[in-house]
Amino acid sequence: MTPDIHDIAGAPVIIGAGIAGLLTALHLAPQPVVLLSRTPLGTEASSTLAQGGLAASLGEDDTPELHLTDTLAAGDGHCDEQMARRVIEAAPQAIENLIRLGVPFDRSLDGRLRLGLEAAHSRRRIVHAAGDATGRELFRALLGVARRTRSITIMEGMTALRLVVSEGSIVGLLAVLHGGVFALPTRRVVLATGGIGGLFCDTTNPLASFGHGLALAACAGAELADLEFVQFHPTALDGPRRPMPLVSEAVRGEGAVLIDEHGNRFLADTLGAELASRDVVARAISDQLAAGHHVYLDARQCLGARFAKRFPAIDAICKQAGIDPAVQPIPVRPAAHYHMGGVAVDAEGRSSVSGLWACGEVACTGLHGANRLASNSLAEAVATAVWVASSVAGTCAGWQWARLPATVPVRPDPSSIHQLVSNALGIIRDGKGLREAIETLLPIAVGGMAAADPALVALLIAIAALRREESRGSHYRSDFPGRDAAALPSRLTLCTAFENAVTLSWQVSERSC
Repeated sequence: MTPDIHDIAGAPVIIGAGIAGLLTALHLAPQPVVLLSRTPLGTEASSTLAQGGLAASLGEDDTPELHLTDTLAAGDGHCDEQMARRVIEAAPQAIENLIRLGVPFDRSLDGRLRLGLEAAHSRRRIVHAAGDATGRELFRALLGVARRTRSITIMEGMTALRLVVSEGSIVGLLAVLHGGVFALPTRRVVLATGGIGGLFCDTTNPLASFGHGLALAACAGAELADLEFVQFHPTALDGPRRPMPLVSEAVRGEGAVLIDEHGNRFLADTLGAELASRDVVARAISDQLAAGHHVYLDARQCLGARFAKRFPAIDAICKQAGIDPAVQPIPVRPAAHYHMGGVAVDAEGRSSVSGLWACGEVACTGLHGANRLASNSLAEAVATAVWVASSVAGTCAGWQWARLPATVPVRPDPSSIHQLVSNALGIIRDGKGLREAIETLLPIAVGGMAAADPALVALLIAIAALRREESRGSHYRSDFPGRDAAALPSRLTLCTAFENAVTLSWQVSERSC
């Protein structure tokens, strides 16, 4: 049964019902809150696909300072150190909160939390649940609590189309449910919509994750940050399935190695080898594939017959594809996985638009910098959800009915731009490809068709990537392979982005005459 819109008008609205959205709603209790999910809960959330865990300095040989050092190193000089410290120091308590909510984290025989190792971490500090099904177990526990919490109104099958802004503040949102479009009045909206992997041909994200929240925020006038930094996970299962199943970094943490079809371990002489930062490993695999090689993750020596017990979900996925990891190497290739950029937010999750917050992957807090350290993303979501909820709860709840605009956006579909985005915004980029992509994406972004919002997000990323004339972290420019010490954080609004795009398209057209 769908709740009456009049009964919930004015309540804060959370768009997105993954882990970040659920936790924000739970932390707002007992204050009434509306949680919107485009699909039935859990069917298309990146959270449920997360195999990695939560990073926190819980070991006897670990400290927040060590965790911070690893985070800053992975971020390649681009992290907000103050925010990174705040999240890292909050992570252990956030995990305790999750335990109280019923999340069944894995434990050793003595009852202590079992800590795993992942790439670019100097200590074992990754907390998992059900081995390689952390996201699924975390989501399941939180959803159970949310469904029992009377202050949370869950609206499934509802898609937010646009935020309504008046005099620089949020006054409502447009949404579609059962084919009908309506305005939901509220002065408080939290974006928790996930990432952008659905823009690419090869991704580990749900295919509908095209950056929906970024499009909503951009059209509302919010400032976006670090959009050029897109992380490609090095080891997705190479096959026809989309989204691509992830072969967790934790497999390499247990000693699995990367080899070509001849058994050559091509990362053996690289600093960190298979546990180097993700951008290094992804580019190395990309180079192998470009040279005509096949790439495999070999766990036969380090795990062998123990693979199925340690990584039951990955084992099942591989066997569905006809591969037994105990006796066969796993074919892998990089895939779009995580977006370090997003809606620019402050320490409480507030955007530059009054009444708009962001939490989880859609937000850019500055924690990840140019390259996310493995398993810091879930830690960020569970830590920041508390701060976002507190900020929302302390904000005036007054509201008014918002008017429907003259035109209503259509439901978005990114499929027609997959190849364009993959070619221009992949692991290795160059100015020529970025300029051509911007020229092609601009008319699509303003065309009002199903690809408009996805094209808008891709356009924003391409402009940010073109403006960063250096290589840093996950952003690699073949025409600017060096790092520029003077490069600054990149910020965009829709207005400045369109000014850039129109000017560039005109310049390209002039040259082609």
